[in-house]
Amino acid sequence: MNWFEIESEVDLDQLQKNSFDKPQIIFKHSTRCSISAMAKGRLDSAPDSDALAFHYLDLIQYRALSNEIADRFHIAHQSPQALLIKNGECVLELSHWDIRYDELLSESLNSAH
Repeated sequence: MNWFEIESEVDLDQLQKNSFDKPQIIFKHSTRCSISAMAKGRLDSAPDSDALAFHYLDLIQYRALSNEIADRFHIAHQSPQALLIKNGECVLELSHWDIRYDELLSESLNSAH
């Protein structure tokens, strides 16, 4: 998996802009949580695809940025959490055991947004 790290609001702005050309995934990861490690492992083992761009946020290190993501996309903060961003909006939010590559890919292809 080729991860792009989110470390600033500039990174988040660019991700949102890029979502008009290609669906973007934000994975909010707690480095202290075994469920988060399991969810990240699931995504890491997914096949390479040009259909989605994957972004990683270390929410322990960047908690304020995690809160900005929740506010910007009108979602409740959870950890771990995967968000599908298309056309500037969050069209799917998955958390904990529900985080699966096939679900993200399917929704990115089927979403009317």
